[in-house]
Amino acid sequence: MTGFVEKPEPVQVPGLVHVHTGKVRDLYRTEGGDLVMVASDRVSAYDWVLPTEIPDKGRVLTQLSLWWFDQLADLVPNHVLSTDLPPGAPPDWAGRTVVCRSLRMVPVECVARGYLTGSGLAEYEASRTVCGLALPEGLVDGSELPAPIFTPATKAEVGEHDENVPYEEVARRVGADTAAGLRQLTLAVYSRGRDIARERGIILADTKFEFGWETEEDGAERLVLADEVLTPDSSRFWPADRWEPGRAQPSFDKQIVRDWLTSPAAGWDRGGEQPPPELPAEVVERTRARYIEAYELLTGTRWS
Repeated sequence: MTGFVEKPEPVQVPGLVHVHTGKVRDLYRTEGGDLVMVASDRVSAYDWVLPTEIPDKGRVLTQLSLWWFDQLADLVPNHVLSTDLPPGAPPDWAGRTVVCRSLRMVPVECVARGYLTGSGLAEYEASRTVCGLALPEGLVDGSELPAPIFTPATKAEVGEHDENVPYEEVARRVGADTAAGLRQLTLAVYSRGRDIARERGIILADTKFEFGWETEEDGAERLVLADEVLTPDSSRFWPADRWEPGRAQPSFDKQIVRDWLTSPAAGWDRGGEQPPPELPAEVVERTRARYIEAYELLTGTRWS
């Protein structure tokens, strides 16, 4: 079993139609056809959306994404139209809500890796490849790659795993020209993010992006960066001063949650039928602090 421990009921807002409840975000549509994306404080781990929320997490992710969209504006257009609250929206939506262009989403997770870890490491250890791309011998967990690579994945439903796919499969699904455009944009955005993070003492090990097509007035279509971008939920950020290849790296994300869930203290069988338990207050607070630390280090501004 996987999925929501308890799926939340969508908030009813006059003039908005609820479209989707995701692991972290809720999606609505306005009467004019725009999308309203609301980042909750939900946290997911091991394919479960946990019963305990992390206070401020949704606001941190939203504000960090908005900051990154500004840093990337010269590389790629984004989906943001407004951060104003829709009329009638609850006050709790403030700071976690973005009104977006409605796009025709590309059915591919666009992943860029500059370092070897996670599912890429598992494939490398078996075949010396990642998504079919050959890599040199001698790499270990946390090794920097000779150059960033594009390693796409298929999008998964709540409770299921994304699945890495070779570039040729992306080209088959979306066409050769679009696949080439996705690869170029993904690596360009990753490289910009990596360089900015590095200046702030953070390693951007890997990240995933989502793109959609927007139809312009002349009928031409352009790729637009959507969803969240370069947050601790969509990226692996490591403190540069603690980077040590050959072991798992400390990270600015929900690893604290994962570690507790797999510890004896949780008493939870990850492979069993029971959903995960509530998180202790200490785990919640440490995780919240980690998200805020990432925000403050990257943006150079204090969270308030």
